[in-house]
This record gives sequence, structure tokens and C-alpha cells, in this order.
Amino acid sequence: MHVRNTAYHIMRTFDDTYRHKGLRRQLVDTIKQKGITDERVLEAILNIPRHFFMDLAFDTIAYEDRAFPIGEGQTISQPYTVAYQTQLLEVKPFEKVLEIGTGSAYQAIVLAEIGAHVYTIERQKKLFEINKDFPYLKRYPSLKFFYGDGFEGLPTYAPFDKVIVTAAAPFIPPKLIAQLKTGGKMVIPVGTGNVQRMLRLTKLADGGTTEEAFDNFSFVPMLGGRNSE
Repeated sequence: MHVRNTAYHIMRTFDDTYRHKGLRRQLVDTIKQKGITDERVLEAILNIPRHFFMDLAFDTIAYEDRAFPIGEGQTISQPYTVAYQTQLLEVKPFEKVLEIGTGSAYQAIVLAEIGAHVYTIERQKKLFEINKDFPYLKRYPSLKFFYGDGFEGLPTYAPFDKVIVTAAAPFIPPKLIAQLKTGGKMVIPVGTGNVQRMLRLTKLADGGTTEEAFDNFSFVPMLGGRNSE
């Protein structure tokens, strides 16, 4: 089945063939070789048809381990990056996870696939509207979409067990720390240049945090406000 998206004039396929499944197995082998060891994360990557989230033009290369454009200056992240952040987050089933930067919704689906209740914010109105009407996402009732400013978080739904930021933050947003439970973790790429350092913060009882630094990555910038165009 092919579906035309009038917002971007893109064509998506919702056919998941044996070829696609074989390519996913190869992708899982690739990210395992790069150091991803969490079996739940690997299983989620194996189960989720990444090509559903991309233009039909990318169908033959959708399972290469790299990012691709999705419109509005945004990208669907490299599968290794998605797996890396998810593994660092150490999500347990039924935990409430706040995601900043829905984008294609691929990262959100990975989190939902491993049992999280995901609250995801997108500042680009067009991407938000597309995801609301994306049939595949309706398979995950634990996934809730919001149009808003990621720096503000979702105070109405706080506190969260985990927070994941999928864009390059110029600083650690204090409101997101405030919305974490004590003992909760945030995974966030921080930096203003072309390369950011992946950090994992753990919230302490006094409201402060401990910080762990991991590898360098390259993300699109995290921007404030909402874009309604």
C-alpha cells in the first residue's frame, strides 16, 4: 500500500517484505558490532519497519546505518544513534518517558516497543500533524504526541522517570530537570558546534544532578518556541 502525504508531497510504503526484514537483520548485526548490547533495544530495531518513516525514494537504502532527511530541516536519526541513546536511558517497562523532538517518531516507537509510556513533543507543526495521521503509530496506545516547546517540557504530565532529547541542546534545560523524578535519568546531546557530547544526568534528592559523559554525535539544533508554518 502506498500513501501520499500532501504536506510534503512524499510517498510512503506500508509494505514490509521479506527483503525489508532481511535488511533489518543486517542492520541489527551492524549496530551490535558497534557496541549495542541491550537485547530489548536490538529486538525493537529488528521489529520496527524503519522504511515506513521515510519517503519511498529511500526504500532501497532505508536500512543503511545513517540519517536521512524527513522535511522541515529535520532528519530521521541514524539507527545506531537511536539505539545508543535508548540503551543509555535504561528504560524499564511502563516507565514514563518524555521525548524532546518527535521528528519522524522512529525514536518514540523504539521506546514504546520496549514498553515505555512515551510523551513526545514536536515544535514543527507540520511534522506534528503528519505523525497524528500516521496509521502505523496508532498501534502504540502508550504513545502520546504534543505540539510545543521542548525547553518547556510537559509540566502537566510530570514527573517523568526518564527524559530523552533528540536534538543538540545548547545547555541542559532546567525545566526538564525539574520534571524528572528523583533518581530519574536524562540522556541529552549538549553542544553548540557541529559535534555534541552525549550526557546522561541522574537527578538527586536535593534537585541537583550527577553527570556522565559519553561519545560525540552530531544532531540538528534544539530550538525554542513553536513553528506553525
